Amino acid sequence: MTLVKEAPARPAKERSAAPDAGRRGRRRENLAGYLFMSPWIAGFVFLTAGPMIASLYYAFTSYNLFTPPRWVGLDNFTTMFQDPRWQKSVEVTLKYVVVATPLKLLLALGVALLLAQKRRGQALYRAAFYMPSLIGASVSVGFVWRALFSDDAVVDRTQKIFGADVGGWIGNPDYVLYSLVALSIWQFGAPMVIFLAGLKQVPQELYEAAEMDGAGPFRRFWNITLPMISPVLFFNVLLESIHAFQVFGSAYVVSDSRCGPADATLVYTCYLYQKGFKESQMGFASAMAWTLVIAVALVTAVLFWSQKKWVHYEEAAK
Repeated sequence: MTLVKEAPARPAKERSAAPDAGRRGRRRENLAGYLFMSPWIAGFVFLTAGPMIASLYYAFTSYNLFTPPRWVGLDNFTTMFQDPRWQKSVEVTLKYVVVATPLKLLLALGVALLLAQKRRGQALYRAAFYMPSLIGASVSVGFVWRALFSDDAVVDRTQKIFGADVGGWIGNPDYVLYSLVALSIWQFGAPMVIFLAGLKQVPQELYEAAEMDGAGPFRRFWNITLPMISPVLFFNVLLESIHAFQVFGSAYVVSDSRCGPADATLVYTCYLYQKGFKESQMGFASAMAWTLVIAVALVTAVLFWSQKKWVHYEEAAK
């Protein structure tokens, strides 16, 4: 009968050394990770979180950049809601969002449907349609757009050929906002690419089965394509709505920094810029900024609430 000797127990110091070494290794890895993240953390604290907290404080003060802020409570918000020009900026911004966002998404979806079909030179077409999204936000494009819609320019001469003599859109309060809408629609490349990615995920078997059942193109689009890409559609609606509320550069450049004529392009951020940097009312401007943040948050909440009724996810269907 063979006796098996038990291994001698390790000393207590050796048993505790292994966990300690593991903890030290994890601490070194965490430290290395935080060192790599430190530029982003510093940028977030000093360029995003810090200014946001400061602006929240300034929203309740009278502050003109040259004298110390003086606490005034809710006076900035009370004055803001009673300001006719603030009310005009809200009206112009809502009109811009309601008109520009759906038209931009409709064009993006239409072009995406065309580009989703296999054809020669497909990559070239996609690059060409996406290009305006890369350069559309530049100041130079704003100057070009203002030149196109000025009196006796390309748009003015073209509309005269069709019997419409309304002059240049830039100087006409009834049409100048639609020149900004046209500039926004022209930059449909980003949502188009997202729609393309969603269309590629739709199973072709669904279209084949629907075609065998006699469904036409419109019925296939309505009953198959739209429900299948509804998550992508929701994402684009949310993203483009937020961007539309923040429009500034195009309105400022096209109107030659006046946000006019007759406040026709006085979008919310343009009025905020005027109050903050031209009139040095930083407290009032901060109150406007936080009101915009709350408004966009409410719109986002409404969109997330509404998605339960029209957005279809595969996981939920299963």
